[in-house]
Amino acid sequence: MKENFFNKLLNKARENAALACLHLADGSTRTYAQVFDRAGQYARTLQALGVGPGDRVAVQVEKSAENLTLYLGTLQAGAVYVPLNTAYTREEVAYFLGDAEPALFVGGAADAELASRFPGIRCLTLDAQGQGTLVDEVNRHQPLATVVPRETTDLAAIVYTSGTTGRSKGAMLCHGNLAMNAEALIEAWGWQASDVLLHALPIFHVHGLFIAMHCALGTGTPMIFLPKFVGAETLRWLNRATVLMGVPTFYTRLLGESGLTAESVRHMRVFISGSAPLTPQTFAEFETRTGHRILERYGMSETIINTTNPLVGERVPGTVGYALPGVEVRIADAAGVEVPRGEVGMIEVRGGNVFSGYWRMPDKTREEIRADGFFITGDLGTMAADGRVAIVGRGKDLVISGGYNVYPKEIEEALDDIPGVRESAVIGVPHADFGEAVVAIVVPDGEPLDLEQLRPHLADRLAKFKQPKALFNVGELPRNTMGKVQKNILRDTYRNTFRAE
Repeated sequence: MKENFFNKLLNKARENAALACLHLADGSTRTYAQVFDRAGQYARTLQALGVGPGDRVAVQVEKSAENLTLYLGTLQAGAVYVPLNTAYTREEVAYFLGDAEPALFVGGAADAELASRFPGIRCLTLDAQGQGTLVDEVNRHQPLATVVPRETTDLAAIVYTSGTTGRSKGAMLCHGNLAMNAEALIEAWGWQASDVLLHALPIFHVHGLFIAMHCALGTGTPMIFLPKFVGAETLRWLNRATVLMGVPTFYTRLLGESGLTAESVRHMRVFISGSAPLTPQTFAEFETRTGHRILERYGMSETIINTTNPLVGERVPGTVGYALPGVEVRIADAAGVEVPRGEVGMIEVRGGNVFSGYWRMPDKTREEIRADGFFITGDLGTMAADGRVAIVGRGKDLVISGGYNVYPKEIEEALDDIPGVRESAVIGVPHADFGEAVVAIVVPDGEPLDLEQLRPHLADRLAKFKQPKALFNVGELPRNTMGKVQKNILRDTYRNTFRAE
């Protein structure tokens, strides 16, 4: 079936051409006609630059209206969008460029040298103010009048998500994945023509790029498009919105604003949280302050959204609700056999939301997608008799800090390369603001180490959100009889590190 996902968004844009699509932080507004005409200019420009259907466009730029229209134009041109976290270091980006082999890399002013390491990759710039060499190219072209045909199974995006080995994996999402999930979320969250989304998320991540934006664009409703989340600034704009999507950190920081009251949010329809576990304490305090019960859902890069608490019905803190329409969820043992309701097992999902595999990693794809189509999420959970899912832990030692995935192995390798570090273990512990914080436990060769000694060695190798927020020196790491480090003991030992904060 030929169905470029962009067609669905374009049809809705045409129905709402004169209506606002973006309300920007500078007070200006872009209509749907303006946004999609600009997307057409980007699509035409990509074609002029030699970017064809299936070619990758890697993007590491700050959030802006131009960044949004670049994404839409990439879809229209039939190319594959590859968003990269703006916090990634140049060496991290070098890995992604070598792996994805994009036809075009859109980065910052200093990225030309980086791209020059890879023959065949053209580099253009785009900044947060919507300026740069790419914009110069776009301004020379008229909008593309057609949409490049794509099959629903053709790639639309590659989203990189690290593995416990430290090597990042490119989750391949097709046009059908994006369409199915957008339609299911619009239905599940009761999107209305009167809705206004307050968008303060980054758009290099599935949460801001696909989950939030597709709900608004898929219904022709406006977004208040903020460059980033700042508690006081977000609260100031909240009186013009009806929906807020955020990571738990958004809600803990909003609770720190004295202006957050039931009266200040009485016009809001729903607050939605995801990308990291929402604590029952934050859920309860937010309800006490505002009268709103936050709607928590569960998703990941490989599947976008799997489950959600109900819009109408009981939202139970500590749970992630029920499978979306079109998604099957089971709690299984190591062999993929479903365990009895209420028992802990691995969360596995199947449906139109599940990615097609990992980019150029067929063996890893076969490991994580079973023969019957169920994807092994790596998360441990339970399912109640009525189908409600709760996540109880992670089979992998993933840390989710401020909504971002952090993989300990990558950090441990960086720490172990530092002179004076014999070995290390990295864990996540509870943190009131970030949900979890990265903590490093090191065995020093000699004198104890401190964070300030380590920071210069990590600054160019790891994005700041991956760097440890606390460090402990020990004589040896706890191990089991097989020699494996017992991280459960470490998590228990250091779980109260940030309790006072």
